[in-house]
Amino acid sequence: MSLILFLIVLAAIGLIVGSLARLLVPGPDPMGVRVTIAVGLTGSFAAGLFSWYVLDRHGAGLLLSIAFSMLIFWSLRHTRNRN
Repeated sequence: MSLILFLIVLAAIGLIVGSLARLLVPGPDPMGVRVTIAVGLTGSFAAGLFSWYVLDRHGAGLLLSIAFSMLIFWSLRHTRNRN
């Protein structure tokens, strides 16, 4: 039961971070909820690694997670527009 609860909380955090990042990046993003959750989780993970190794802190924060997610959304948009 605790694994299911952990996955639900993880998906909720990814959705919150990803949706805030999508709101802050201007332009259309025709992506679904799954991609938003994935980008939010990836951005949070990358921000955590950045804060651990570069800033010597134990945890990223909401703003750093959103900033990394915004960078991922921006790069996704630019790689899709090239094709």
